[in-house]
Amino acid sequence: MTQPYGFSIEIILKNALGVPGVIMVILVLLIVFIVIVRATSVQVFHNAFRRKDKESSENPPDEMDYLGEPEEEIIEEKPKQSWFASLIEKKQKAVDFLDVEKELTLQPANERPVSTSVNMGDDFEIVYPGGDADYNLNEPANAPIANDESSDEDAEEFVDGEQVEDFDPKLDLSSFAFPSTDLLRFYDNGTKGVDFEEQKENKEKIITTLRNYGIEITSIKATVGPTITLYEIVPQAGVRISKIRNLEDDIALSLSALGIRIIAPMPGKGTIGIEVPNKDPQIVSMQSVIASKRFQECAYDLPVALGKTITNEIFMFDLCKMPHLLVAGATGQGKSVGLNAIITSLLYKKHPAEMKMVLVDPKMVEFNIYSTIEKHYLAKLPDAEKAIITDVTKVTQTLNSLTKEMDDRYELLMEAHVRTIKEYNEKFKKRKLNPLKGHRFLPYIVVIIDEFGDLIMTAGKEIEMPIARIAQKARAVGIHMIIATQRPTTNIITGTIKANFPARMAFRVTSQIDSRTILDMAGANQLIGRGDLLFSQGSDLVRIQCAFVDTPEVEGIAQYIGNQRGYSRAFELPEYLGDSADSKLGGEVDLGDKDPLFDEAARLIVVHQQGSTSLIQRKFSIGYNRAGRLMDQLERAGIVGPTQGSKPREVLIGDEYHLEQILNK
Repeated sequence: MTQPYGFSIEIILKNALGVPGVIMVILVLLIVFIVIVRATSVQVFHNAFRRKDKESSENPPDEMDYLGEPEEEIIEEKPKQSWFASLIEKKQKAVDFLDVEKELTLQPANERPVSTSVNMGDDFEIVYPGGDADYNLNEPANAPIANDESSDEDAEEFVDGEQVEDFDPKLDLSSFAFPSTDLLRFYDNGTKGVDFEEQKENKEKIITTLRNYGIEITSIKATVGPTITLYEIVPQAGVRISKIRNLEDDIALSLSALGIRIIAPMPGKGTIGIEVPNKDPQIVSMQSVIASKRFQECAYDLPVALGKTITNEIFMFDLCKMPHLLVAGATGQGKSVGLNAIITSLLYKKHPAEMKMVLVDPKMVEFNIYSTIEKHYLAKLPDAEKAIITDVTKVTQTLNSLTKEMDDRYELLMEAHVRTIKEYNEKFKKRKLNPLKGHRFLPYIVVIIDEFGDLIMTAGKEIEMPIARIAQKARAVGIHMIIATQRPTTNIITGTIKANFPARMAFRVTSQIDSRTILDMAGANQLIGRGDLLFSQGSDLVRIQCAFVDTPEVEGIAQYIGNQRGYSRAFELPEYLGDSADSKLGGEVDLGDKDPLFDEAARLIVVHQQGSTSLIQRKFSIGYNRAGRLMDQLERAGIVGPTQGSKPREVLIGDEYHLEQILNK
């Protein structure tokens, strides 16, 4: 009789493994069976018992049960699924999410309208490019912006076992609201459009003038801008470009234009450009520039919107990449408006914690309008009374203080093992730098000097040398300079200044020599004024109509910011001790090596009974450093007392008789 298979297997295992081995095999198989079954059938029984417990908790048998100890809350666990069922569920969720996303998709923002081209016949085409679409800025200016790329893990560090969020420099002024575009004026140009008759008439005059000098062209195209129309012509083969360039005055005479500019050839194109002013120019408002889509969406570190190009596009640049800007233009040509447009752009984009400005105004009236934002955006010396710098001596001290700030920042970057201010601030926000070791958040500092020529005439090298140092080194640490002058001559814009200011902005100047000084080429003397400018960065030269921002608009913006809660004081620059203070710290002032003006300076101080360094500067027409050394020698001689902050020193000698006795000794 054949034995059962199980009995045969048992005999084989018993002979091979013995009784203990058979028991071990059975236990292993039992464990495997329990592991397989636990995720399915065992879970069913487990959930059944939990449902009974839940029903009993919802229907308590007696009110007295609530007086006992509270029972531990039972959280129902989701039964585990097989990998195939889990995959099906994930795909279904993805399909449902796509359906919901289709229902919630918003209409795309208006894109810039495509340029309108009108064919006038005879190989003549007028292109009227469209501008940027405007944003609807009715939403709160400080509304939070979602960023899907940020992660909580990257944004948190552990300090003493606790999670700490990233450092937020804006937290001190978290309620700060940026100005709205309602503060800017919208200039309605009415029904002004493209005057096709004017364009056609100018086209005929250009063709006729060129034909009178034996120059034939194959085609001509006009691009209409707010104030200038660009005519691009293609001459016939064999025509010399220099021959057309020499006809600049003749074409201007035939068009009865204020001044034309010939670009021969157009960069990157096989055409020759002739820029002709429009008879009815349009005003480019700052409101249209600030409200444009391009400005609102830009991610520049220091965005500056100047105006519109000849193709009606918003012209913007990042001051951090310039990194310094030189501005020139004759009186009344729009230079001050251009500086206000630059400042306005920065105020609409940068939080007070991210940017500070140093405003130098020798005229005393140009930047006084920004005094209301002192505790928000301005920087000054610790002992300065006003944030707007108007005194030449304070300008020298401030520039030297900025060089010290630059050196201090470079030391912080070196200790943090980074190369730029952007990398340093990112590291500081992640709390990877210890504030107890001197590290701090570094805001950008923008230095704007109006009328640089007056400072050079007054202080000379004492102004030029710190500016050259800052221009050479300060880019990496976030200090940027904008210098403006109305006399771009070689003794004001020296070779040292020009070498370190690669970006140039030229309004209309009086002569071709001034144009070559500021731009290294002619062209600025042929502009039409009223904000018409040429912007140069390297070899690129762009013609721009500067946006117009009036004084009441700037007042409204400054007042809006000034009425909000600001910091307790303006941003303080480091104190600059200078050569005179350094000698004082050394403890020795050698009277054996007296300044040649020592006796005269002593008599001046005693006669006026005023121990002021600025008095010595004005009377003897010397620099601040030399006047400071003279004051230290007078203190060593016992003629004046020690410094008293910003107040004049005390004069210790009452009359000239006692002074002469001291001088004779």
